Amino acid sequence: MAIEKAETLREREKFITTKNWIHEELDKTKNKFNDYDKKISTLKKSSGGTYSDDLILAQQIFDFINKNLHKYEEAKEQPYFARIDFREKRREKESFYIGKFGLNDEENNEEVVIDWRAPIANLYYSGTFGQSYYASPMGIIEGDLSLKRKFLVKDGGLEEIFDEGINELIVKTSAEGNELIDEFLKLNLEQSMSKKLKDVVATIQKEQNEIIRAYKNKPIIIQGSAGSGKTTVALHRLAYLIYTYGNEEKNENILVVAPNKLFIDYISDVLPNLGVYSVKQNTYEELCMEILKIKGKIITKDEKLAKIMEEEQINSVKYITSSSKVKGSLAFKSILDRYIKFLESKDSDVEDIEVEGYTLFTSKEIKKLYIRDLAHLPVKRRKEEIKKYFKQKVKDKVFSVEELIDRDYGFRVKDIKLAINISEEEKRKQIISVYNERDEKKKSLKVNSNKALKEFFSNWESLDLYKCYIELFNNEATFKEITKDTIPQKLYEYMREELNRNSQKKLIDSDDLTPLTYLKLKFEGTNLEKFMHLVVDEAQDYSYFQMHLLNEISQNSSMTIVGDLGQGIYNYKGIASWNKLIEGVFKQDATYIALSQSYRSTVEIISVANRVLEKQNLNLIPAMPVLRHGEMPKNIRVPSKDEEVKLIDTIVNEVYGKKKNSVAIICKTLSQCKELSKKLSKNSSFTWVLIGENENNINMERIIIPSYMTKGLEFDATIIYNCDDENYIDNDLDKKLLYVALTRALHLEYIIFSGNLTKLLQ
Repeated sequence: MAIEKAETLREREKFITTKNWIHEELDKTKNKFNDYDKKISTLKKSSGGTYSDDLILAQQIFDFINKNLHKYEEAKEQPYFARIDFREKRREKESFYIGKFGLNDEENNEEVVIDWRAPIANLYYSGTFGQSYYASPMGIIEGDLSLKRKFLVKDGGLEEIFDEGINELIVKTSAEGNELIDEFLKLNLEQSMSKKLKDVVATIQKEQNEIIRAYKNKPIIIQGSAGSGKTTVALHRLAYLIYTYGNEEKNENILVVAPNKLFIDYISDVLPNLGVYSVKQNTYEELCMEILKIKGKIITKDEKLAKIMEEEQINSVKYITSSSKVKGSLAFKSILDRYIKFLESKDSDVEDIEVEGYTLFTSKEIKKLYIRDLAHLPVKRRKEEIKKYFKQKVKDKVFSVEELIDRDYGFRVKDIKLAINISEEEKRKQIISVYNERDEKKKSLKVNSNKALKEFFSNWESLDLYKCYIELFNNEATFKEITKDTIPQKLYEYMREELNRNSQKKLIDSDDLTPLTYLKLKFEGTNLEKFMHLVVDEAQDYSYFQMHLLNEISQNSSMTIVGDLGQGIYNYKGIASWNKLIEGVFKQDATYIALSQSYRSTVEIISVANRVLEKQNLNLIPAMPVLRHGEMPKNIRVPSKDEEVKLIDTIVNEVYGKKKNSVAIICKTLSQCKELSKKLSKNSSFTWVLIGENENNINMERIIIPSYMTKGLEFDATIIYNCDDENYIDNDLDKKLLYVALTRALHLEYIIFSGNLTKLLQ
């Protein structure tokens, strides 16, 4: 839709006016910030560390000013990215400018910029021209949507203006892909890669927007093909949920579970750029270690995968993968549930609590509370509650025992009085002695009852769960009884030996973290509150048991789960079917959405990757790229190993000549990365960074990285290394690793090999 010159001039004037206003507000806010910073410092000195209403109020105002300061700093170069014109029923048409943050002119009581998460902003992302509506806290607001306008800002200036003339941004045209008619989106997609994942508030598509604004208290599972923006959508959903339902003080009670520390670093800018802070971002292993409150060396899933890929003994691979599969299954959770009952039964085998030969609390009473009445609580909490209850009841129990003492000693006094062979003087002495003994016993009872309780609960200690876990495997009779002899003998022996070997070396296999954490939650609970919301990325690589555990620590199953079965490189233990996850973990109560539109790579790159995806036979809809064309990925045979470095340098020069910035050489394994890194460090004209398994930050310019660590990452150009038929063979793991590697490039892709090209690409 063409925009008139006069309208363009008006928009440019509006843009400049808004920027000037923001700069004025920024200066005012900086002054307020400095004033309150000094005021707080003065109040702290004058209060001397004591409670001060003035100090608390000043701190609250300072925090509010600081938030505004961040908003103005972020908005000063790009105040907004869109405009909509909407006429609410029985009102005049209004123009609303939409930006990353809502900005208010307090003096004129005017909303200068609408936050992208505000209810009315939904019209920009999902509204249709003509009669339209949006949901607000006041109810459904109906009206007429007449304009959707987009602003491309570059270097702080308004560069181009686009009006959307149709409802759909992308028109389906063929099996090859989709015709991209949205020039605004096209210009954004063609930009070079930045060092970290960026927010996409200006280019969120309708299907993505619906996920972002979906209902909170229900798990939502997103099957997203490579480049569909599933990670970005999940993080923007988190920002939306915090804006709509959240309390900033509770942000620490929200968790993003990421596949590795490198990925956490890669996504680390998205939430702060959206004004969201203090959200926990952990790997699954870190989360378990925090719950278990232990430190130690973890054998990570990546290390285990590397071992599987490089292990030459087929039998060893079989046992490694089978052990992982068993420990990650819901069947193993059921085994642990039976073991928990077994341990509870042993733990409840207690005796009466006695004082002075009298029973304060019977073992039957203790067992009833422990096994039945408080069974819904973790064992540690049960014991705490029983102790608390007994402390409250001890006075009544002591009173009841005193009555028994009075009765027993009353009978003795009666016997003395009825005695016929004792003088009255002797009777009197004996009766006094009995009463003294009775009084001493009652006195001792009061003193020792609390002591008896303390000793009982001190002796009734919590179980050493790690020791219990090891004992499960080392007591063969118990193991067979608890597992109902469903695990083959040789596999059981392997699992037992591996666990004992790791224990001796003070290592913890990542496969054992879930069972140990589950035991901890059931027996002791955790000091962590349940998370208000969880984002689980690369979910296809988690086992069903891991997903069950994550669900247990979330409130109301509030989870955003994103993944791609086509990239399930841990398929020996990971999720093979989203339906099985929905049935087994969420009991059918989950929303499933598939995203097949790919915004990352060109048509040519996706078409090559889809060849490998089709060979996986997963019945997944192949990634459908928007029709952004580029060069065909180049298959280059390396004449000899001696010429590899020269070829790589030539490719890098070609990439830079095309004004692209980041290049990744993707090797299948870490050992291949290390070998290539040595060659390049000696002979390449460029400096390369080797990304290892424990890397926690990334320089995207020139890196060498193993295939399994690239998931979620993207680069301007990739070099798929050693892509011959001996390195990538026709098996499930190699199909997935190669698919992951082939879907990382935005613009350029080079496939280099010696010998014959892998059959997976033929």
